[in-house]
Amino acid sequence: MPHLFSPLTIKDITLRNRIGVSPMCQYSSEDGLPNDWHLVHLGSRAVGGAGLVIAEASAVERRGRISPEDLGIYSNNHTEAFKRITQFIKDQGAVPGIQLAHAGRKASTYAPWKQKEFGVNVPDDQGGWEVVAPSAVPFSENNRVPKEMSKADIQEVQEAFRLATARARDAGFEWVEFHAAHGYLAHSFYSPLSNQRTDEYGGSFENRIRFTIETVRLMLEEWPEKLPFTVRISSSDWEDGGWTIEDSIALSKLLKEEGVDLIDCSSGGNTPNPSINVGPGYQVSFAEEIRHKADIATAGVGLITDGMQADDHIRNGRCDIVLMAREMLRDPYFPKQAAHDVHQSENLDTPPQYERGW
Repeated sequence: MPHLFSPLTIKDITLRNRIGVSPMCQYSSEDGLPNDWHLVHLGSRAVGGAGLVIAEASAVERRGRISPEDLGIYSNNHTEAFKRITQFIKDQGAVPGIQLAHAGRKASTYAPWKQKEFGVNVPDDQGGWEVVAPSAVPFSENNRVPKEMSKADIQEVQEAFRLATARARDAGFEWVEFHAAHGYLAHSFYSPLSNQRTDEYGGSFENRIRFTIETVRLMLEEWPEKLPFTVRISSSDWEDGGWTIEDSIALSKLLKEEGVDLIDCSSGGNTPNPSINVGPGYQVSFAEEIRHKADIATAGVGLITDGMQADDHIRNGRCDIVLMAREMLRDPYFPKQAAHDVHQSENLDTPPQYERGW
């Protein structure tokens, strides 16, 4: 029976354990370039024992950034800047991953800690930009009204995802995640709450998922077959008339047919104030249902905060890996305590520099 510290092999990549660092925006870049902050932020979690370390949502084009300070991977300069980070993560025994993203109608906003002072939107004269979406429907009354994308716009963004995938490969990443969740561009296409199109990209389920399926196909043209390719989805909009878990199961089956290896099962993010029953592991049930009904590996996320809890999700077949965010911010060395809690300390890699303290 697999447990939290069992290795996980997908294709040619083996994670030393089933603890992953979830992508977490740091709002600390200039023109999307990773810097010393990202090296220390990601590298310290690799030193801390995680099996997988995923770099935050990295925009495939400038206008795909959530904020002006977001990471990106839209030029060869970004590829070169990421190389020292991916190498350091690998040197610590972890697998470097990256989440490729486009913020869509939620782009051109201030970093969270600036919004109290400046509001949500970054004005054009302060570095803001036009945002795009499947329909001219703003995320909220405080967000910009997006430009409805033409078919040429759609193809341009899809090509940006293809090129970003090639850059991620060349930068040394060994795990890639297509960000199709949290109200960003792909999610806003497949959710009926944000997609009001009447062409082949809107209306029916098959049309609304078209952007996601086509983009995955293009990305897979550039991604090595031997490396894991994953997709993060919002498993539910948590809104009447919105995207549902049944829709997510159907999409996950189709993504598996396309060659996707794992579904990262998050939820929400496409409306400002959804009614969510938040609690420990509140999204793991989505991972469990998709894992069993779509017959695909899944990642469980959502207020997973201690070792016994995480181990229980793995041992009981709810997910194949847990991806953790807030707890990893609080403690980069969470795997050490988790290994002690679940009596697997002998299966945790200890950096020789830290052996006297561990």
